[in-house]
Amino acid sequence: MRTVLRHRHLGTATLALGLVVLTDVLRVFLPSVITVFGQAASTPAELLGAFALGWFVLALAAPALVVRVGARPVGLLAVAVLSAARLALTATPGGRTQLWLATAGLLAGLVWLAATAGQIRRPLHGLVFGLTAGALGHALTGTHDPVWWGRWEAWLLSFLLVASLLVLAVAFAAKPGSGRQDDDTGALPPGRSWLLVGPALLLGGMVALSPAVAGTAMSFWLGAAGTAGTPLFGLAPLAAAVALFVLCALTPPPSRPLFPVLLLAGALLFGYGPPGFLGVAMLLTAAGLGGCLALTAADRGRSTAASRGYAATGGMVVFALAAVLYYAAYDIGYPNGWLPALVAAVVGVAALGGRRRPATAAPGALPPPMPLATGRSEWSVALPAALLATVLALVAAAVQGPWLVATNRGGPPEQIRLVAYNIRMGFGLDGRLDLAGLERAIGRADVVVLSEIDRGWLLNGGHDTLHLLATRLDMPYVFAPAAGALWGDAVLSRWPVQRARTRALPAVGAPTGAQALGVTVDFSDGVRLAVVSTHLQPPPGTDPVVQARVVAEFATGYADGGPLVVAGDFNTEPGDPAFTALTDAGLVDALAAVRPLPTSPADDPRTQIDHIFVSPDLSATDPTATPSTASDHLPVAVTLKLPPARL
Repeated sequence: MRTVLRHRHLGTATLALGLVVLTDVLRVFLPSVITVFGQAASTPAELLGAFALGWFVLALAAPALVVRVGARPVGLLAVAVLSAARLALTATPGGRTQLWLATAGLLAGLVWLAATAGQIRRPLHGLVFGLTAGALGHALTGTHDPVWWGRWEAWLLSFLLVASLLVLAVAFAAKPGSGRQDDDTGALPPGRSWLLVGPALLLGGMVALSPAVAGTAMSFWLGAAGTAGTPLFGLAPLAAAVALFVLCALTPPPSRPLFPVLLLAGALLFGYGPPGFLGVAMLLTAAGLGGCLALTAADRGRSTAASRGYAATGGMVVFALAAVLYYAAYDIGYPNGWLPALVAAVVGVAALGGRRRPATAAPGALPPPMPLATGRSEWSVALPAALLATVLALVAAAVQGPWLVATNRGGPPEQIRLVAYNIRMGFGLDGRLDLAGLERAIGRADVVVLSEIDRGWLLNGGHDTLHLLATRLDMPYVFAPAAGALWGDAVLSRWPVQRARTRALPAVGAPTGAQALGVTVDFSDGVRLAVVSTHLQPPPGTDPVVQARVVAEFATGYADGGPLVVAGDFNTEPGDPAFTALTDAGLVDALAAVRPLPTSPADDPRTQIDHIFVSPDLSATDPTATPSTASDHLPVAVTLKLPPARL
């Protein structure tokens, strides 16, 4: 009995660490598809989706390979390729090498998953600990994966991660019976816990166990438009989420329908609720997801190695299909709030649909798996695990300091440097999350207006790009969502900001939402500056004149006659109707002295679509567009001489 338990613990640890490495590779593969294969938005969304989905579909052949060759040799080879790809990604400078290494790692990881399913009947503990460890590791690194660090510490962490996985995988394979194929006759449908690996990765990475979502939720709790600083323990919601997830997954479910209902409610709130309820959506989804996994583990049915392999790879196809459909909506244009709810409903149906009585063993079949522990023994595992996860999440929250606090730095200045930059979620033209390149391009700015800010999209790796960049710049921020709660625009300032206001812009047929964010920068002694950040989103081939008129009306009303700056990515060129709508409202083109000033695409600028407009009482000098490939746009900047204080 003791040998069996040790073998189970070894399998649990191998599965958990393998999921961490696979998730790491996914965080590189998904944004690489967009930024490298997608060639800076020049590739049709349908082709991007087909490329991404095709590798998951190809992995459906893995269970047949496992049955023919054996789970042990296939699993060892696959985990070796997965580990090598993960380690090699640390050395890649981006580009197509990064894309194909991540693709190879993904495919190897899916094959490894199918082989592991052939050896482990009950994956609950490995799945729960793997998802939790992946979330906590992401939090401890501030959502900045070591793959993108470019420092020796990244090599050390990556080596320790893959070395640990390889040691565990070899030890697990060496155990007696680990490669045995338990293809029982008269077996029941595939193990439902394996079927839910993909949906759990999706819902966990999208909302339930995302450190970036936790930080964003905390900022919304502090103000309607975000926060002008980052609070102490800004990732604290993650501690509650992981505790709920672990407790609900590893303890007896009090009511079978309760957790599917919680999961569905959280997914609906994530898809359709206001940004201020993002934290509630996270907690509901975490509790519901953990409880649904517990329900699948209570199934006493039998399954074959092949059926479990197909369940695992099929669940990952669900992950890919749902992710592609959800994020393609922002390029093609259709409602997508229902997709997380649909995946949650699938998880709920799977959780409620299994047998609760042990099946009668067929002649010659292996004995049924040991039932899960009950009562006190379950709590003896769940409580320490939940406590440890909570402590680590709180440590991660505290480690991400020192936290930014807006301060007046020596009274009102005579002039300030303002930069407007579309950062494309932080990814450069080579497909890397290039925070250092963004910092260099921005330079020593006093106020920064950012477009295309990503605060936790799973498609982009789940990074909180705004927090990461603001920390590097040592500048507090105000964030305003434009498409969902996690994507939008921001203003960063070295001085305190007040009166944050937002205005949703008419969609006019565009697939991605748009808004205008107004903040007032307070330089003390009555010197203030209204700054409006926006990113116009016209339908393809049209001019965003309707949105421009709304921005002009909002900005002039917000400034109320005071000095005003309106900046961002306007997707319109000088002389176009939208550009004229802003100048007709009394605003001045601050870049006029150096026209033409093309800003996109960054490696061969041809279009003038990033602009800074100012009110006539502001003097704008030294307009520039800084060369950089840290995004697909160039940043534009001006120096502003502030007018005297208003009485």
